[in-house]
Amino acid sequence: MQTTSIIRERGQLTIPDAIRKMVGWVNPMSAVSISVLKPDEIVIRPHVQTVDWNKVWGAIRKSRAITGKGEVGASKFMELDRSSH
Repeated sequence: MQTTSIIRERGQLTIPDAIRKMVGWVNPMSAVSISVLKPDEIVIRPHVQTVDWNKVWGAIRKSRAITGKGEVGASKFMELDRSSH
């Protein structure tokens, strides 16, 4: 499908209803990736966020290793705190 749209003063582009209805990922506040493939071609795709699981698990291990002035570690403290209310 191809339609025509106008780019406004501040660079805003409205994606026509017909196209938004054809693809399920175009919603208000959707994150998109915009690429220029050729000087006359711009491609808009859904943004796919990659997760650095090594970094995530490293941060979890680091937080579990924290000990405070109390008798339990941070993860045990969180568990006790959450179960108390």
